[in-house]
Amino acid sequence: MKTKEESVERDYSIREGGHRDMAEVAKVFKISKETSLPFLPQLHTPEEDAIFFTEHVLNKDIVYVAITDDTKEICGFIAFNDYFVDHLYLLPDAQGVGLGSRLLNVAKNHSPYLKIWAFQKNAIARKFYAKQGFVEIEETDGIDNEEKEPDVLFEWRSTIGTGLAVT
Repeated sequence: MKTKEESVERDYSIREGGHRDMAEVAKVFKISKETSLPFLPQLHTPEEDAIFFTEHVLNKDIVYVAITDDTKEICGFIAFNDYFVDHLYLLPDAQGVGLGSRLLNVAKNHSPYLKIWAFQKNAIARKFYAKQGFVEIEETDGIDNEEKEPDVLFEWRSTIGTGLAVT
């Protein structure tokens, strides 16, 4: 496995996602969860995930995808609405290069107030959200989430009156 220093430098583009992207988004979701959250149970098949993103997430949320400029493949995505970030996932090779911040800034620029859930065991996500200006406002025992895993709710509020985030 290559270290960050040995990794190939890549450039990334971000664009709004659509129906044509949902199968690939579902793959990113599955790979990211398997590698970054191995403690979670596997609850759905890849086919069920693709249907979920196409029929539910895309109809409820605004979806933006991150694409590698060299391969043109989706390597991350964010799904959000006016007040919640419902999904933010990156492939392992796309983590640690500022791409998560760029995707999150898309949502911050859309709304002056956002919430997002993370699993309590996900120390990397918790640290990332805190660095992005989110504050922990609630911890639960996980009884209300599908995975039955303790989680934490974060909240972010814009610091400027226009609704645009400071980036």
